[in-house]
Amino acid sequence: MFRSALIALACLPALTAAEPPMPAAERAAMLADFTRQEAALTASLAQTPDDIALLSRRGDRRLFLGRFAAAITDFERMIALDPATDAPHWRLGIAYHFAGKFAESSRQFAKYHAYDDRDRENGIWKFLADARTSGVEPARRAMLPYTRFDREPFPALYEMLAGRKTTDELLADLKSRGLDGDARVMFFAHYYAGLNEQWLGRRARALELLRLAVANPWGRTAEGGPAYMWQCARLHFETLGAEKP
Repeated sequence: MFRSALIALACLPALTAAEPPMPAAERAAMLADFTRQEAALTASLAQTPDDIALLSRRGDRRLFLGRFAAAITDFERMIALDPATDAPHWRLGIAYHFAGKFAESSRQFAKYHAYDDRDRENGIWKFLADARTSGVEPARRAMLPYTRFDREPFPALYEMLAGRKTTDELLADLKSRGLDGDARVMFFAHYYAGLNEQWLGRRARALELLRLAVANPWGRTAEGGPAYMWQCARLHFETLGAEKP
């Protein structure tokens, strides 16, 4: 599903009636920069093919360019060279997800949870993978447990995934608590609510929410891990938008 959608990514602005979530020129410049970076990293790897740091960086650029199989190749090569990089490699779990390898994605996030049991996003990705492979009720029974659960909007998001809140109830709850004005909270709320709507088969609603996540000013200017997740939100919006309804 995801792979077939990549062919049409360059035509995204024409795929939906709504305005795209970022200016076309900005998107084109960003992708051109990633392409240049990937080429430079490939040149460096030709000289030092076992450089784990270079493989990591190139894998990220390939993921951001929608080259999911190539990203997986780089990430798996890292692990082959240094098995200690396996358990913490949540980015490989994301690459598996985009490539439609949901069983592999679930296993990777399970390993990551054993490595870091406080990462709230990890449990969402594992749930989404499990829902694709085994169905919603088994996925809910297999949801990862957390002993510390205080980072908004993740408690409410888990209520949604567990079936105790709808997407609209989730957003209404955040609004009632005054969190709808927090750009960081709403980036994650819109992104993961959008993914929830996607696997439920509600494409139009998923696109609406994913568009809001990509257009979020906090997400677009974030650094580090949040910047990575903004790229993932962009890729989800674009791949879903490129699919035929």
